[in-house]
Amino acid sequence: MAASEAGNAAWPGRFLGGGSSVSVIVATAIVVADMVGVGVFTSLGFQVKDIPSGFSILSLWTVGGLVALCGVFSYSELGAMFPRSSGEYNFLSRAYHPAFGFLAGWVSATVGFAAPVALAAMAFGEYAKSVVPGVPPMALAIGVVFLVSLVQLGGVRHSSTFQLISTILKVALITAFLIAGLVVGTPQPISFTPQGSDLSHVISAPFAIGLVFVMYSFSGWNAATYIIGEMKTPQQNLPRALLAGTLIVLVIYVALNAVFLLTSPIGELSGQLDVASISGRHIFGDIGGRIVGAMICIGLVSSLSAMMWIGPRVMMTMGEDIAVLQVFSRRSTSGAPAYAILFQLAVACLLLFTRSFEAVLDFIQFSLLFCSFFTVLGVIKLRITSPELPRPYRAWGYPITPLVFLLVTAFMMYYLLTERPLQSFLGALMMISGLLIYAIFRKRPDDGAVTASPGRE
Repeated sequence: MAASEAGNAAWPGRFLGGGSSVSVIVATAIVVADMVGVGVFTSLGFQVKDIPSGFSILSLWTVGGLVALCGVFSYSELGAMFPRSSGEYNFLSRAYHPAFGFLAGWVSATVGFAAPVALAAMAFGEYAKSVVPGVPPMALAIGVVFLVSLVQLGGVRHSSTFQLISTILKVALITAFLIAGLVVGTPQPISFTPQGSDLSHVISAPFAIGLVFVMYSFSGWNAATYIIGEMKTPQQNLPRALLAGTLIVLVIYVALNAVFLLTSPIGELSGQLDVASISGRHIFGDIGGRIVGAMICIGLVSSLSAMMWIGPRVMMTMGEDIAVLQVFSRRSTSGAPAYAILFQLAVACLLLFTRSFEAVLDFIQFSLLFCSFFTVLGVIKLRITSPELPRPYRAWGYPITPLVFLLVTAFMMYYLLTERPLQSFLGALMMISGLLIYAIFRKRPDDGAVTASPGRE
């Protein structure tokens, strides 16, 4: 958009930023939308089964949010140092070697985003059944993925508008649900103040295992790092977006779990997957399940939009560096990486049709944790090996905050290795396949292009 056009843009244009740049408000919306999926609406039932304490449950979600914030501080430092889209692909290339970056990019660009897109779309189809009965969930799932893909193909400005409006609607509906729970719901005899037994709950094995799954609900706090190259003044706005988005989600998660516990008997919630629907029925009566289903459906649209926006940016950036992937770096006249978006759409639909997205999610979890671990470790490495590099933002609480994130992430990887060894092994194999592909297809100096390197700007 030309400067004169930007000056005449109506709301919400002034919040979106001129041209193809993404404002801090939209970047924050991407973080919030990517984080708040179905996890927070389904996991409480399994937590109260072993931790029947209001204070301990809220502590569990608070600790998860604080660990996510520790990751935010480290990613913000790297993002401000190396403001290029693609997240871990960019960071690991700069901190270690382009081959390490390609390993992370390979996982993200192929199934790392497509599998969560397929899962969220299938969840949308299942929840939408109660809202539009008679329509097959698969048709709804495919339809919503195509819808958000069309929006992304329209370019950054259309994506920004859609993302901002859908995320505001999502947060507004959750807020309305919270207020209704406090005002209309019948309070249960549960206390959120510390009790004598809470210490034993907090230091127990169920609390530690519960933290693993809480952290999965918080995944997505790094969403804005995948579109750094499209942000206005990313050195300042990336840290703001990551911090604001994660804090908003932390408040939402703690408040939602408090309302679930406050409005529904623990006995009814224990071991149940649809805790939000149970709470909805206690608040709104028989139609509560449909109300909650509609709320989750609308929320999932914003989540899908965020993932269909940020995921293709990984393949786009890889296409700028790897000759055989160059087609994915091409942008349409509207500025959208059309081929990368269509590729992610095709993979997501394939996973939906084959019903294989859950299996894929199982084996990529270890890979994603592995890449996050070494990304944060890269902050410490660069502080030691390259202290002279400009750091527009320095990680708050360094070195404590990176170390906290590393310890929790290491525990999560250990848990996956012991509880799901086959899936973790398959994830490792996929990363190794990425290294082999990089060795075969990476650009050579005589390709006429510059090879990606940690020092390239």
